[in-house]
Amino acid sequence: MALKRNTKVDAQFSVSSMTDIVFLLLIFFLVTSTLINPNALKLLLPKSTGQVNAKATVSVSIKDWGDDTYTYHVNGSQDPLPYQEVEEELIGLLSAEEDPTFSIYSDQSVPVGEVVQIMNIAKRNHYKVILATQPE
Repeated sequence: MALKRNTKVDAQFSVSSMTDIVFLLLIFFLVTSTLINPNALKLLLPKSTGQVNAKATVSVSIKDWGDDTYTYHVNGSQDPLPYQEVEEELIGLLSAEEDPTFSIYSDQSVPVGEVVQIMNIAKRNHYKVILATQPE
């Protein structure tokens, strides 16, 4: 009696599960990338050709509401701080830094005097300041 064994290996590979995983990862990264927003405040920054490579750990945003009302936001917070509390907040955040540096983000329509007030805080406390701009 001649019995034949059927031991042939199937050489096919199904990639349908792999494409499902890639598709799900693509959707995941698309959704999460839209949630990441470095500046919660929408500011129209002035344009400049010079860019600085220094990294600031803290940011101060000055928002112009159009009716001579300006609000100050530290680290992109939605809650505005009065000008009198901005210096205390910066001292608290930058006290542990070896080279304390913060950046100023201000609307184009904010008067220079408002920006200079924040720069004076940096001068009093010996901080370095970066004025944020948009590249031209």
